[in-house]
Formats: sequence, C-alpha cells, structure tokens
Amino acid sequence: MTPDDLSTKEWQLLDAAHHMAPFTDYGEQRKHGARIITHAEGHYIYDVEGTRILDGMAGLWCVNVGYGRQSLVDAAAEQMTTLPYYNNFFKTSNKPVVALSKRLADISPEGLNNVFYANSGSEANDTIIRMVRHFWALEGQPERRVIIGREYGYHGSTIMSASMGGMSGMHDQAADEADFVHIRPPYGFLHQGNQDDAVFAANAASWLEDKIIEIGADKVAAFVAEPVQGAGGVIVPPDGYFEHIQNICKRYDIVFIVDEVITGFGRTGEWFASQRMNLSPDMMTMAKGLTSGYMPMSGVMVGDRVADRFIADGGEFYHGFTYSGHPVAAAVALANLDIIENEGLIERVREDTGPYLGEALALLADHPLVGEVRTYGLLAAIELVESKDGPVLFDKVGHVGGLCRDHALSHGLMMRAVRDGMILSPPLTYTRDDIDATVAIARTALDATAGDLGVS
Repeated sequence: MTPDDLSTKEWQLLDAAHHMAPFTDYGEQRKHGARIITHAEGHYIYDVEGTRILDGMAGLWCVNVGYGRQSLVDAAAEQMTTLPYYNNFFKTSNKPVVALSKRLADISPEGLNNVFYANSGSEANDTIIRMVRHFWALEGQPERRVIIGREYGYHGSTIMSASMGGMSGMHDQAADEADFVHIRPPYGFLHQGNQDDAVFAANAASWLEDKIIEIGADKVAAFVAEPVQGAGGVIVPPDGYFEHIQNICKRYDIVFIVDEVITGFGRTGEWFASQRMNLSPDMMTMAKGLTSGYMPMSGVMVGDRVADRFIADGGEFYHGFTYSGHPVAAAVALANLDIIENEGLIERVREDTGPYLGEALALLADHPLVGEVRTYGLLAAIELVESKDGPVLFDKVGHVGGLCRDHALSHGLMMRAVRDGMILSPPLTYTRDDIDATVAIARTALDATAGDLGVS
C-alpha cells in the first residue's frame, strides 16, 4: 500500500498512533481524528478529502504573504544548492544572514541595530530572559531578575517563556518558574467599566507601577508586553496606555521588551506595531511573519543600550542554537520581505483591508451572541456573551467559542477560539472579497451556535 492509497481514517489512525501534536487533547484527538491537511494555495488550505477552507488565521498568525509563493520556494532551493547549512558558532557567518541582519536593522524601530537569531518565538523569548538578566549582571545589579508580564500574555511554550507569559493553564503544567510576575492587561472588555479611554489607559498602566513598588525596583529587570495581545484574545490597549507604560519603565530604569512575534511584518499597517504605537523598546522579539511560516526562524532585536554593554564587557555569551541564523531560513526571509515591500502589503493593510475588516466585522455587533467586536490592522476578535447586558459571560468558559469555531470550520472558514472569543488574523494578501466571505461565514457560524444554545 502506498500513501496515496490510504483512506482518511487510515491517515488519522496513523497520526493518532505516533504523533503528539502541540496544544492538543490527545484523548479527544485520538477519539475523533485529526484533520489531515494536504496542500494550500493563496488563502485556502485543503484537507485529504478535498475540503477547501479559507484560512482566516494565516496558519498560526504567520503566513503573511499567503500560500504558494514560488519566489520563496526558489530562494530556499537556490540557497540549499549553494550552502544548505553551516553554523554561526566558530567565528563564522553567512551571506544571507548578514544581509538579513542589515535589512532588519533598517526596518525595525530606531535604536534596534543588532539581531540574535533563533528558530521560534518561544526560543526568541527564552533568549530575551537570558540577555536581560546577563545585562543587569554586567551592570553590577545581578539581583534584578524579576520580569513583569501580563495576564493572558503569550510569549511561548518552553518552561521559561511560558512562565514569562500569563497563561495560567500553562503555569499549571510545570511552567511557573520563579521571578516572573503578572499584572492585569488593559482588557477593556473585562476591566474598563464606565471609565473613558484616557482614564482607563492611565489606570491600567498604573498596575505596572504598583507591582514595581510592591516588588522593589531594585529587583525588577524588565517589563515585557505584546503591543496587541494575540493568543490571549486580541486584546487592544487604549490610546495612551503604552505612553504611560514607557514613562514608568524610564522612571524605574526598567528594560522595556516588546514581543512582536504576532504583530510584526505588516500585520498592523506598519512593519511593526511599535512604529504605529510610537514605542521605543530596548529589545524586541520577532518570528512568524519574518518568513511567512515557510521556514522556521525568529530573532531578537537588541537595542543599543543592551548590545553595547555586551560588546564592551560581556565576553562570550553562552547561548545559541544549532540553527541560529540558518542560511536557508535567512534567504527565505529576505525573499519574503521583498514580497511584503514590493507588493505594498503594509500600505494595503493600513489604508484598505485593515479599515475594511473593522467595518465589515462591526456589522456582527448586532448579533445576540456578540458582546464586542475589536480590530487592529488585520487582527480581530469577536467576543461571545450570554447576555449583552453587563455583559454576562458564559459560565463554562471556552465551550461556546469551541462550538462557534467548529461551525465556522464546517462552513469553510478557519477561525480560532480563545476562551469565548472568535479570533481572526488573515494573510496580508487578503482582499475585500475574502473579508466579505469571512464575515458571511462568521455570521452563519454565530447563527448556528445561537441555535445550539436556543438563542433567537
């Protein structure tokens, strides 16, 4: 029997027998079977039965230029022919990674002129932890180890990056290391109440100062934040929030770290959300859209304050990965950045599809299950509620979101459920027609979910 002869069920049984997938309930998946994806083109993925699904999540927030980009395939093939691999440990480098480093320094926020490469956002954020603690040791303040993050923050799934993040479920599974603390996020849907945006922005930022004072500034190394909290539910801060945050970091001499793994490379209508929000981070992580997911690659943009200290006094930095600065990944990244720039995808998101996504999704606000719709560039969340009055959330968190996600998938749209919020992060190449199709299926899924709940 050849692979082409296998039935869907046989593929699923093989998968269940040997494959432990990430973020998966293994008992449930082995009972129902995984969806086997076979190919993709444009904005669509296809499963082994030929089902066509509009990918409203751009893979996992990452396929910014869409599927089937031959120039990325060609870049990988050419580099594999020339230099498929060599490490960057032994005082060596390679041409693609040198060129990419210069390109990233050019497009990153001012002052971020050096880059350390890894393979995933998790590894990049692990690197951040090592770097910031080493920096303070070099500064003669090794006791500054505490890193403050936010509830619902997601910075990866290694033990350290998950500890730095604010996902309580991950902490419960042995990812709750010492010296990481968390404050409430600027989650207006839950915490704003009757405050206007300016007041809420100041109050939400004050939670950081309160925590610094509680711990002692001489113990705090850094504050880390996503500009928009992605996997936590597309939590968009009010205007002014980060201005207050940056002032607090400066007041207490706290390293300010921005996690742009999701928001980077055009998703918010600028190369980085930091530029749209006027942020000046000391360090910044990136991944996902760097290669549009075609190759694993991530990086840490290191600001001059930290990099200069390492260069002057740091000696050897005992950290890195076999595939740090992989030449094939770097070649693909360069070709990917060319597509984003040459096709004007950032301008498209900023001036056309980003605003249009907001307008189109706002039409769902009248649905009886929808408590709030929020968008930022090509990021969106649709909050589902039991009652709009309050609002009143569902008791069994995540159940209704899961129902809605499954209905969307059955009608040909990949949406993600975070708690009871429906999340979208489509490719930057999405058109208005794609947005219309997405919103139409989302409404159908909402109606089907309401039917399951007996809501009219």
